[in-house]
Amino acid sequence: MATVEKRTISLPSDQAGYIDAQVASGLYASASEVVRAGLRALQERDAVIERWLQDQVAPVYDAMQSDQTRAIRAGDVLQKLRTHHAHRLTD
Repeated sequence: MATVEKRTISLPSDQAGYIDAQVASGLYASASEVVRAGLRALQERDAVIERWLQDQVAPVYDAMQSDQTRAIRAGDVLQKLRTHHAHRLTD
């Protein structure tokens, strides 16, 4: 098992109450287990975001930097969206 380090944290009463309710429900044996589960979920979310940035955002950014003629001005995009939305409202 990994080395365990103790931490002291302060939580708003609603978050502390949520932890207590999770333990009381029997889903978790202790407040520490609830916090560890929350941290694992946060780590997973951060990993998903990092993969998205590396796999999808960075390549598009690099492509736009290498050929800026591919870019569309934000004002043009906004106008196209407004026009599209206006047509949908009349249909």
